[in-house]
Amino acid sequence: MKLMRTEDAIGQVLCHDITQIIKDVKKGPAFRKGHIITKEDIPLLLSLGKDHIYIWENDENMLHENEAAEILYDLCQNENMHGGEVKEGKIEVIADCDGLLKIDRKKLKAVNSLGQMMIASRHGDFPVKKGDKIAGTRIIPLVIEKEKMEAARKAAAGGKIFTLKPFVHKKAGLVTTGNEVFYRRIKDTFSPVIFQKLQEYDTEVIGHKYSSDEPQMIIDCIQELLQAGADFIICSGGMSVDPDDKTPFAIKSVADDVISYGAPVLPGAMFMLAYYGEKKIPIVGLPGCVMYARRTIFDLILPRIMADDLITEDELASLGEGGLCLNCEQCSFPNCGFGK
Repeated sequence: MKLMRTEDAIGQVLCHDITQIIKDVKKGPAFRKGHIITKEDIPLLLSLGKDHIYIWENDENMLHENEAAEILYDLCQNENMHGGEVKEGKIEVIADCDGLLKIDRKKLKAVNSLGQMMIASRHGDFPVKKGDKIAGTRIIPLVIEKEKMEAARKAAAGGKIFTLKPFVHKKAGLVTTGNEVFYRRIKDTFSPVIFQKLQEYDTEVIGHKYSSDEPQMIIDCIQELLQAGADFIICSGGMSVDPDDKTPFAIKSVADDVISYGAPVLPGAMFMLAYYGEKKIPIVGLPGCVMYARRTIFDLILPRIMADDLITEDELASLGEGGLCLNCEQCSFPNCGFGK
């Protein structure tokens, strides 16, 4: 890359895009990288403030920003996503389907720590829709050392930075517990909330059972739904530590792997997650807050279940930072800090 007077650059190859901004009219490239500068271009270039201009010179040790951007994009791109147009050393990563975004945070930080390049993304473990922007990448200088881009490849070695896991169809079974509902002393106002949240995804409720607080009845309801082919079990009611709340005991009795009883999220502290069988069928116990709070632990966990993304005890523990919902008068979730 060589800097020279604009008036002397006729016939030279432009090294980078040059943007023209006209308020309320235009913001875009007046000239593209690779453009061969003509005499007629000089007045416009000068009007854009380009008294001097960079022209391209081949250098076996350097890469142009757009060439380097392609390498950076390759570290990000994976199945179910594609890249936008390459311009000014920038490429956007765009979702090809609805799904759950997963991020290899160590690789992302390693690349961003190298300097002279950057990758900015939305939060991982949250849902995205087809056409959503997943990330934006950019090379900072106009040219960058090939050695620097090799270091980026090494930093992301062994896999891609982003993964988009498509949502899958789920056959859900619901168990509503509690003597007050089972004996029809009060109306069930919990289940409609759950059904509404499930409708945001490709779910089919294959069974809804009511149980008293008797532990064996709750166990029988869960097992009947599993035998009916449910691949997702939701239990509501009886999730506190009161002596007559037996739902956690019933879930533990059926499940093969209890991940956690309790989560560092408010609303949602009394949440329970377990898995059943070789297929790792999720069984969740929902605390009462899901019935009345707009956003809870269920909103953070449901997208992961719908993408068959197994949740670990460590991941649940990590929800503490960002796990406090501020109950804003105007809810903007997921465009807020809850769960992030």
